[in-house]
Amino acid sequence: MRRTIAATDWLRVLGADAAARHQLVCMPPGGGSATAYRALAAKLGPGIAVAAVQYPGRQDRLGEPVISDMETLTGRIAEEIVRQGPVERLALFGHSMGATVAFETARLLEHAGQSVTTLFVSGRPAPTYLEPGRLHLESDDELIGDLERLATDPASVRILREDPSLAELVLPAVRSDYQAVETYVYRPDEPLAGDIAALVSTEDPTMVPAQADEWRDHTAGRFERAVFAGGHFYLDQKVAEVADLITASLARHHPVA
Repeated sequence: MRRTIAATDWLRVLGADAAARHQLVCMPPGGGSATAYRALAAKLGPGIAVAAVQYPGRQDRLGEPVISDMETLTGRIAEEIVRQGPVERLALFGHSMGATVAFETARLLEHAGQSVTTLFVSGRPAPTYLEPGRLHLESDDELIGDLERLATDPASVRILREDPSLAELVLPAVRSDYQAVETYVYRPDEPLAGDIAALVSTEDPTMVPAQADEWRDHTAGRFERAVFAGGHFYLDQKVAEVADLITASLARHHPVA
């Protein structure tokens, strides 16, 4: 029986499969939580066990201090995965901030001897991109405004303006995640040994589809780009299509004899 990742404070199991051929660990976008990938986990093909990272400072980890430094955050995640022992056919998926988190975690895992078969990066430019904004230093109003700009349905974010008590709970984690992204500095290293699949949408205000090709420089393995219709959070509407891509990519590039 292949060992799959067990649930911990940092890792939440969204799709268990004792006979899994692949293990997928998902990194949430900024302000997000492990539950952001529940729908994706339900749509993935058989043989893929799914876990997602739960960052501190939100949901059931609300009382824990947030981590606003990318190096510290990814170090803790990699440590949590390595602690459980070698995982066969481990793949990572990250959307937006989660893509950068997944990339840096993959680098740490490879240095620790844990291979990553495929890194799926979604809605985020390659690591060499320097984030120009400093919204983590701005007012709550500015922060909420950017969330509205990126949201598929801005009305779903507007509640933060209408309910100050909710904003008080949610915005510290959002601000911390923005800080992690906006202060992140890429450090050159060898390309990943595993494959990279870059997913991007046609109407994403944070990047253009051509930028996804820059991820090619960060892998010594295969590279593929997939373009989906929609905005920054296209995944909410295209979850079945993304799940099909992940399932097919893992099966095509890493078949099990």
